[in-house]
Amino acid sequence: MNSKKRYILILLFISFFVQVVDSQNSNKDKFYQGVTYFTAGSYKEALQSWTEIYNTGYRSANLDYNIGNAYFKLNNIPSAILFYERAYRLNPANEDINYNLQIARTLNVDRFQEIPELFFVRWYNFVSLFLSTNSWAKISITSFILFLLLLSLYIYSPGYKYKIIGFWLAIFFIFLSLTSLAFTIHNKSLVYDSHKAIISSPMVNGKSSPDKSGNDLFVLHEGTKVTIEDEVGEWLEIRLSDGNKGWVPLNCLIII
Repeated sequence: MNSKKRYILILLFISFFVQVVDSQNSNKDKFYQGVTYFTAGSYKEALQSWTEIYNTGYRSANLDYNIGNAYFKLNNIPSAILFYERAYRLNPANEDINYNLQIARTLNVDRFQEIPELFFVRWYNFVSLFLSTNSWAKISITSFILFLLLLSLYIYSPGYKYKIIGFWLAIFFIFLSLTSLAFTIHNKSLVYDSHKAIISSPMVNGKSSPDKSGNDLFVLHEGTKVTIEDEVGEWLEIRLSDGNKGWVPLNCLIII
């Protein structure tokens, strides 16, 4: 690589780095500007500031939570539920998020008896979300590298004592690596492929089949949380929290 090409690559890298830093600083300024607006009671302006950050692709539980608060203050309960759910998905241990989500849910028109999750499923979800997908992946990769090193110690060490230590530590780190990998995959499915959605239409009928001629099974209102089970054309099969299923148009809900 000649010096001219190397100089161009360096300039491109510096330009990219500066853009990233400027973007982060801009988002930080907008976030605190939103906090100032919210504290002053200017909820529309606060929502606009935070939504601009969200539209850049930046995601955090704190940002989603504040957007939810702004929608709640503007009496837009369905949108508040949507962003509280998004915040809860990223940080299920946060008591403020959970409390506000429960308050918003009490104002929803539709109320269904929820089938409780099995305790081990609930804890598996909680532990998976305790760290980010990237953090679990880093633990898995690091543990696997340590496993290989300790396995080498077990195979090539001339001393019996070191072989025993290498063997048991290698077993521990391969177990940790596989467990972290499982948490990585599950975290990704919960955060990015959760198949959870919020009804966005004022009212929609759940159909027995994916077409308008299907029988009406139930009526849903905006703000109701559902799980997407299947997709056929412009129709989605959804499951309610009480276990009932039906088909609704694709454009009547928003993915969490």
